[in-house]
Amino acid sequence: MISSLMEYNGYHAKVEFDQEDQIFIGLVLGINDSLNFHGESVKELTQSMHDCIDNYFDYCKKIGKEPERDFHKA
Repeated sequence: MISSLMEYNGYHAKVEFDQEDQIFIGLVLGINDSLNFHGESVKELTQSMHDCIDNYFDYCKKIGKEPERDFHKA
């Protein structure tokens, strides 16, 4: 099955391919904060998504903010 969605730690992202730059671009859905990531391969894209979400948690903890949760977790 082919899907343009990825999931990590309860967050979901839409993935598109930028033909001009030859990279995959991901956008985390369901939250107001803007979380984006990219990669040249599926492996790189997956790692980039994991890093993006993990960094978001770290940043929220650092500033004392509760991370927004994906609408699927409401």
